[in-house]
Amino acid sequence: MAIDVVAPMPGTIAEILVDVGDSVNADDELIILEAMKMENPVLAPSSGKVAKINVSEKDKVDTNQVLVVLE
Repeated sequence: MAIDVVAPMPGTIAEILVDVGDSVNADDELIILEAMKMENPVLAPSSGKVAKINVSEKDKVDTNQVLVVLE
């Protein structure tokens, strides 16, 4: 079952902390999203494996845009 990890707010991707194939646990930091001059970690909602990364560093994203897909 795929789990979409979405942007909680509009911003810019400051750093991607995982690679496709990485195993993650619930609450692990996946991406750092810069918004309103603050760095906001985007956390894994549950344990899983990174199946897909839909963004690159410095990409601008909108609220609810899918950033990472876990399986």
